[in-house]
Amino acid sequence: MKILTTFAAAAVVAACASVPAIAGPAEDMAKARIASIASGDLDAVAAGYADGAQLHWVGGPLDGTYTTPEQIGGIWQKFTSAQGEQTAEIAMTSEAANPAGATVTADVVFKGKNAVPVRYVLVYRGDKVADEIWQVNPAQ
Repeated sequence: MKILTTFAAAAVVAACASVPAIAGPAEDMAKARIASIASGDLDAVAAGYADGAQLHWVGGPLDGTYTTPEQIGGIWQKFTSAQGEQTAEIAMTSEAANPAGATVTADVVFKGKNAVPVRYVLVYRGDKVADEIWQVNPAQ
């Protein structure tokens, strides 16, 4: 009986370990947002913001905190124009959520005219970005 119990426990652990992680809704929205940034779909990027959203760009030539839709849109325009055609490679994402909102952290490399590695942190309230941090992360 002990051998069977040990085998059953090992089988359950193995089954759980082999199940892929399931992305939550905020993680799915973040991945779609990253794809929109990479493709230069700035209308989709702008539509993802909540009223009063802030963008904190940390490092690089666009370093600063942007608080109005015009400022934020201008920064994304500068970034996508400077990069030209680009792709995004997502190395890692994680989501933490509760009834008040969700936070998604992603390590991404945007590859266009330059490779721009970032740690991207998005705070969602409902289905809109309330706050985001774009940390240029050359140590990746």
